[in-house]
Amino acid sequence: MVAVLKWIAIAMLAAAPARADAPKKTDEDPEPKLSLPTESDRAAWLGSGFRLGLGVNYGRFEGLGGAPSGHLIGAMVRAGLRLDRDWSLMTTFEYSRVKQGGGLSGLRFSGTVDPTWHITPSFSIALGVGFGGIVEGNTGRPDADPPASQLDSSYTFPDASMPLPSCSGVGITGVARAEYTYVLGPRVATGLALEAIGQYTACVQNTGRLDADTAAAIVRRQYWPHAGFALQWSISWR
Repeated sequence: MVAVLKWIAIAMLAAAPARADAPKKTDEDPEPKLSLPTESDRAAWLGSGFRLGLGVNYGRFEGLGGAPSGHLIGAMVRAGLRLDRDWSLMTTFEYSRVKQGGGLSGLRFSGTVDPTWHITPSFSIALGVGFGGIVEGNTGRPDADPPASQLDSSYTFPDASMPLPSCSGVGITGVARAEYTYVLGPRVATGLALEAIGQYTACVQNTGRLDADTAAAIVRRQYWPHAGFALQWSISWR
């Protein structure tokens, strides 16, 4: 009897279906691919809402009329609103080191309001206006004439043909920018832009002396015009 039961158990085990193994990857299986932005991703960037961007720039800041020049390298922050498919209103803040031997040596900063026209979903142009300034330390440039030691009151230079040895001042700036944007996903995009810059800076140098009559600080003033350009790369979020 025991032998019969044993043979029945062996027969049942032999007839039971084998356990299915986990599927194995074969050479015919496709390699995983990164997803590309979809039409819905691109459409999302055309809608209204808040935009924030961070980027870097490199360019040239050329002095006019004798004002010193330098190379620009720095960073920028851009924030604003996408109003509709065609228009945005952005604000841009840029902070760049500007340096050249015998020329500028310091910081150039600016803040502009930039109405932006989106000609296509990817290409846009912007015109902006705002404030711009320069802050320099010890540059090694020769002193301008008249020197500070000969002044009994504040003096404004007629032009920038003999630039001050150091400039700290703020003025007006304007920008024109063309940008191409590539959507990476529903929340992230990247862009490459070319920007033209114009700036007029009121430089002020404190001589460290006081006016004998008014006790006001004696300063030397000079107005510096600049023109330039910058290439920008940025990452934006919505």
